[in-house]
Amino acid sequence: MHEGDLRKIVEEVVRALAQRGLIKEAPATPGGGFRGERSRFIEEGSCGCASPGATAMKAAKAAPRVTIGTAGKEFSSDWQRPKPPPAAPAAVCVESEHEHTGSSSCPQCEPLLLSSESEFKALGCDRVAVCHPTKKASAVARHVDHTLLKPNATQEEIARLCEEARAYCFASVCVNPSYVPLAASLLKGSGVKVCTVVGFPLGSTTPTVKAIEARDAIANGADEIDMVINVGALKSGNDAAVHEDIKAVREAARGRVLKVILETALLSNEEKVRACLLAKKAGADFVKTSTGFGGGGATVEDVRLMREAVGPLMGVKASGGIRDAKAAEAMLKAGATRLGTSASVAIVTEGGKGPGAQGY
Repeated sequence: MHEGDLRKIVEEVVRALAQRGLIKEAPATPGGGFRGERSRFIEEGSCGCASPGATAMKAAKAAPRVTIGTAGKEFSSDWQRPKPPPAAPAAVCVESEHEHTGSSSCPQCEPLLLSSESEFKALGCDRVAVCHPTKKASAVARHVDHTLLKPNATQEEIARLCEEARAYCFASVCVNPSYVPLAASLLKGSGVKVCTVVGFPLGSTTPTVKAIEARDAIANGADEIDMVINVGALKSGNDAAVHEDIKAVREAARGRVLKVILETALLSNEEKVRACLLAKKAGADFVKTSTGFGGGGATVEDVRLMREAVGPLMGVKASGGIRDAKAAEAMLKAGATRLGTSASVAIVTEGGKGPGAQGY
């Protein structure tokens, strides 16, 4: 139906209602349209309240723009929550030239672990997840990303990985992207996060491809993203390309935790420091040592160097070759805040090399 035909029908309806006294007749505009009461009738309805059509149009204009992931889930462009109101002047840390340390000496930096559930919700949290272990484990467990990234991992092995993560309250499970939906369904409500990898293990895909991978993973239920940097670009001195690569995934990750894998076995110390600073500049949450597939793993020296480069507030994840409690404790002492390992159960229970201690 053409617009002119629709206009004629509307005019006839309004004229008929006016003749019955249901609305007040108003003169037409020179262009043939309506104004005044008749215009208000069309927009709001004869009772003066908003009509369903007008309400829907207003809601559509106010709704945030969204994009759809492959899992059919929607992402809003306004994922960032409003910032909490500023603290009173007396509570502001005056050491503005230095990074906040998280110590109790700075009221704004008081550790979140001391906050109650109600205080978390006051900051904007919708849910507060707590993991309750069913098996005894060392304190190292809360730092562990329980990992299974081998290409021949089966569904049954992923299910067992998730069961162990629940039982020992590991920080997360780290699985390949195709297993994210399964892990997310098995760990729902457990407090254990689902981590996956992007650009893995070479890091040589384009920023666009990595961003799409990240969006797809989040649509499928991922809470954390571990991306591999473009190692070749870094070694070529193309820092701009490395920064844009990380930034693309940072934007696609939409507030989820982002860890940047450096593949330290392939880098010089100068390149490791540059990579750390680029990751920090792009807004990543962690820097990570290795994929476990690049010919070398984490070392205490690399972890210490990375911690010095990023400062006290950014996370450092040590991964690759951590197979016993002694190695795990050494990494944490050097400055790591997360450990990626497939020998997790052996590390947090027996403290040595158990049957699951081989691999990543």
